This record gives sequence, C-alpha cells and structure tokens, in this order.
Amino acid sequence: MNEPERTMDQITNSVSRRRFIQASAAAGAALSAKVYAATPGANARLNVGMIGCGGMATSHLNSLLAMAGDENIAIRRVCDVYTTRTLEFQERVKAAGGEATITGDYREVLADPDIDYVVIATPEHSHHRLAMAALDAKKHVYCEKPLCHNIKDCKEVVEKAAASGMKFQVGVQAMADDSYSSAYDAIREGALGPVVQAEIDYVRNHPLERGPWRERIDASMPKPADLNWEEWVNPCSPRPWNPNHYFEWRCYRDYSGGVSTDLFIHRITRIIRACGLTFPTRAVGMGGIYMWDDGRDLPDNFEMMAEYPAIEGITPGMTIHLLGTMANKNGLRHCIRGHAATLVFTDSGWDIIDEKSNKVVRSHKKTGGEDVTPHHKNHHAAIRNGAPLNCPPELGLYGVVAVRMANLSWFQRKMIEWEPKGQYAEAW
Repeated sequence: MNEPERTMDQITNSVSRRRFIQASAAAGAALSAKVYAATPGANARLNVGMIGCGGMATSHLNSLLAMAGDENIAIRRVCDVYTTRTLEFQERVKAAGGEATITGDYREVLADPDIDYVVIATPEHSHHRLAMAALDAKKHVYCEKPLCHNIKDCKEVVEKAAASGMKFQVGVQAMADDSYSSAYDAIREGALGPVVQAEIDYVRNHPLERGPWRERIDASMPKPADLNWEEWVNPCSPRPWNPNHYFEWRCYRDYSGGVSTDLFIHRITRIIRACGLTFPTRAVGMGGIYMWDDGRDLPDNFEMMAEYPAIEGITPGMTIHLLGTMANKNGLRHCIRGHAATLVFTDSGWDIIDEKSNKVVRSHKKTGGEDVTPHHKNHHAAIRNGAPLNCPPELGLYGVVAVRMANLSWFQRKMIEWEPKGQYAEAW
C-alpha cells in the first residue's frame, strides 16, 4: 500500500524528533557547560564552523560534540541556507554546554578569525565553491564526500589545498579503518602476486513504493520562508522552487551523481588505497531507471567497471567491478585477486587465501573502522601535529575521477577514456 506524501510541517516535525533523539545521545556523552568552558589548554583548542546542517551534518555534529572535551574542540558557528536547521544545531550545541552563533551566509563563517577549520556537509554540487572559499580564507577543511561534483572542480581544490598548506580531509570515513593501508603493505610485499582484478559492492533493497533517496515529498509544498533557495541552487542555473530537488537532491544529476558518487565513492576509494591506484585508463557505467521511474534522472540500479594501468610491484594492469543494485542486496565478495592469492575483506579485517591450497595463509585484525569519529580525530592530529591524513584531497580526486567517468559513460552511452598527459576525461 502506498504511503501518503508528507507536508512541510510533517517533515519538519519528523526531522526534529529524529534529530532530538540523536542530539540527546550526543549531549549525554558531551561535557557539562562548566567543564566545556574550562577545558585546559585553551590556546590549543580548535574552533569549528559547520557549513550545512542537514542529515549527514547531524552525524558530524553528534560526533564532534561527544569528543569535544577529549579533543579540545568547540563548535562556534553553524551555517545553513535554511534557518530552521541552524537554530536546531545551535540548540544542540547549547545543550552540550557550548555556544555557537548562526548565519545563513558561509562567508561570515570564513571571515571569523577565531574559526580554525570548517566542516562542509552540503550537497555535492556546492562543495567546490565552499572548499575553494575556505582555503582562500586559510581555514582547514573537512569536506563530505565526494570531494566535488566533477573532475575539473576536484583538480582545482587539490591544487588550491596544496598551495594553501591547509589540512584538507575528505569525508570517506572508511579510510579510518587500517584494513586498506595494511592491505596495501601486504600487496606491495608480494603477498598476492601480480594483482589483476578487484570487486566490491554497495547494494540495498528499497521498497517498491519508495525508491532510493525518496522522502514522500508533496510536490506542491511551498518553500519555507526562512530557506534561501537561490543560494542552495548556486552554482547551478536559477530555477523555480522544487521541494523534490531540495529534499531529494541525490536523485538529480545537477546536484549529485547518485549511486556512483554517493555510494560507490566509499567503496572504490578502499580499492584505490589498497592497491596504490591513481587514475583509470577507461571506465564504463551500466544500469538504468529500471524500478522507480519517478522523475529522477540518475539510475536507480547501477554498476561500473574501471581499468587501471600497470604499477610496478603491484599490478600489470587491473580492473575493478562495482555492483550497485538498489533493488537487491545480495552483494559481492569484497576482494582483490592476484595470481598467487586473493585478499578478502571481512568484518574484522582481511584474510589472504592461497590460490593453490585454497587456505587462509595470512590475516589482519583491523583497528579503526568506517566511522566519522576517528576520521575527525585524524584531521585534528593533522592540523595540530602534521599527522598524515586518512583521506587527503588527492585520494578524493582519484575516487571522483573513476565514479564520474562511470556516470559520464552512462550519460553518453559509451566508454570514457582518460587522457593521462592532460589529465582529463572526454567530458567533465
């Protein structure tokens, strides 16, 4: 039976209740107001500005509030184009013993000399302009994945980050799991022999009545009076208010890459890190709007294959296959195949299975995990002490190149080639 569409009040109330529960848990783990204000080592404190106060930003807020004392950080500014959301975040910071000012203009956050770094947790089409502005303002940056919406924008951010000297962490939080760096060490040592292939998935099974990223939005819903739609759309071309685009932006290519950039980016970055890969030679994306022809213009079921060139000591050339069925969650084994053995990622780390005996000959028990908390802590250590970043912008670029090329392949119905000298695909 189809569920009814929701009104603006119902959405706001539902989101508020859900966030209140999440915030209560975070506040319970956070400091009291007195202790928060008196944390020792104030000269080493990192003051944080949050740009974006939506769903993923809520996860970051809860994590940062919970670690505020141990990490000596303070959320001082919160910013969103939707004032209702900034007020909710401000209340949560207050409930945890802090104090944050609100704004609808990210430039005010960046102009504040007391802000050390910003968390950019906005739809991906806005990442480039926000990241570039933050680096220009000499702020360290934690930016949600994907790094940017297209390859050209990613390259500009990578260059700007390098020139600025600021610490830029991309929010592929699985890089806080040491399974992938340790896999690289094992592969480099020759534990698999020459690597020829890897496969991984991100699969789900959405209900027939509501496909991926749909929220049962009433298309006639008026724009909230305190939401700056024009600023949210920027840098896309101006357009009339559309509640589906605002609340369900992952369904539309102007703002998102859908399965490819929202989900596959998490998975392919793991393989890229484990195998020491950079740019693919070519990529293809296949799939379609098979199950939910509901106005979306990105595929609801998708898979891709990328081919990578030889890397001395690792691979003579290899392919990566990613499966992204949103209508079936029977997934693939997450593994890397070599001539001598296969490395299989598990919940606890990884096993290496010998090709001849079919026995496990080596295992690794992971530390860390796919979690924003250790990913933020790594960023703090990078800012304070120069620790290596889990996911620097270069790694963010490599992931976007692959998944963007797969999307371009699907859009254009052809294989997309990478031009290694000029470092561009056939189309951005």
